[in-house]
Amino acid sequence: MGDTLLALSIPVLVFASGIYAACEGWWRRRHPAPPSPYTHQAARLAERAMLVDAERIVDGSYEALGTLYDGPTAADTAVPAIGVRPGAAATQDHDRSAPAPAQRG
Repeated sequence: MGDTLLALSIPVLVFASGIYAACEGWWRRRHPAPPSPYTHQAARLAERAMLVDAERIVDGSYEALGTLYDGPTAADTAVPAIGVRPGAAATQDHDRSAPAPAQRG
């Protein structure tokens, strides 16, 4: 008789554990725990740190590439590129080795 009770106790224990898990899950869905203030504080601190990092990245990028956004200055327009004459036309054919025709004027 002792072996039979031992053999039947295992399925009863598994069944009881399943019932307990189902009831606990139902209870947790009906009565959720309030949010932790430490979790909200950590999220706010992480958000501030992320904003500071983003501002630092944007400021560094603007310092490095600011001249591209500001447009050409007077000093940039005064120096022409080497080998380019103002008003020179491009060649009509697509051969890159052929020089542009000289314009008179």
